[in-house]
Amino acid sequence: MIRFCRLLCVLAGALIGLKGSSLALEQDWMADMANPQYTMAAFAGAGALIGLAFGPALVEGAQKNIRRMVSALNKAPTAAVISGAVGLIIGLFIAILVSIPIPNEIPMVGEYLPLGITLLMGYVGLLVGMRKKDELLTIFFRTGAAAVPAAPRGNNGTIHKILDTSVIIDGRIADITKSGFLEGNVVVPGFVLEELQHIADSSDVLKRNRGRRGLDVLNKIQKEPYVNVQILDRDYDDVGEVDSKLVRLAKDMTGKVVTNDYNLNKVCELQGVAVLNINELANAVKPVVLPGEELQVHVIKDGKEQGQGVAYLDDGTMIVVDGGRRYIGETIGVMVTSVLQTAAGRMIFAKPKAMEKAL
Repeated sequence: MIRFCRLLCVLAGALIGLKGSSLALEQDWMADMANPQYTMAAFAGAGALIGLAFGPALVEGAQKNIRRMVSALNKAPTAAVISGAVGLIIGLFIAILVSIPIPNEIPMVGEYLPLGITLLMGYVGLLVGMRKKDELLTIFFRTGAAAVPAAPRGNNGTIHKILDTSVIIDGRIADITKSGFLEGNVVVPGFVLEELQHIADSSDVLKRNRGRRGLDVLNKIQKEPYVNVQILDRDYDDVGEVDSKLVRLAKDMTGKVVTNDYNLNKVCELQGVAVLNINELANAVKPVVLPGEELQVHVIKDGKEQGQGVAYLDDGTMIVVDGGRRYIGETIGVMVTSVLQTAAGRMIFAKPKAMEKAL
């Protein structure tokens, strides 16, 4: 393909030289030439040599520009690509209307002026279309009285996931994105990033460490290949609370809020905004334990009630062992008696197997 493009440059140079010499002869600029055919051949040969000399640089530059364009299209939201295509079509249509009354008899540029106008108007239409995507999508994709919201989805049709401050500081979102369960466009609003930076600059040591950990987690997420992290510079000056801004942004983008804040979760449900709660995900992936199952646990401390012992599974699930206080510091076999699911997590109640045998 590269060799073919270089050959096209040589042929284009020869054609330009031939056309230039023909135009010069028509205008009697080379009337003194005895053999016009040799002159035309010389011009064509010179144009071919120029094309051969500058062809590699032109081909290399075209390759770089094409790669940049493809990369930009891959990163651009689908709504922006569609609106840009619509703007390009409108620009080309306007160029055709403008080029019709232009006469071809204009010296030197008559034949090439329509081409220049077409390229210019197409480029302008593409830029205007991408910048005015909200209005274009509202006009061309209107259904009844309600218009389709602007840019509701990201690349490949995936829904935007909007992160709040608490889920970034929590840190588990990095492991979730690394595992590939959270893919597509992950949006970090500018006001969330500002709140995170404010926490990182706090005079309180604990808050400062939490804020810095959040920034580290965000940097880690940006390096994951499964997600495309976008820092969205959009703010709502008429709204004071960050949670309210998140809800409003999720409505505008028809996206989902990713959080582990219980109160924000409830507010989003009341406002009709979809929520991805990390705590609910953690509870959902915990292993299911049924009454009657036997487990091996290590009792580490006593419980609230008299005689109780407390143990934990590998995922952090607390097991309350009835009569397990005497086994603190030991690994024993227990039998599950009941499972209690709460908003805070799952709690398992069990009895030592020795006690079950005695009964």
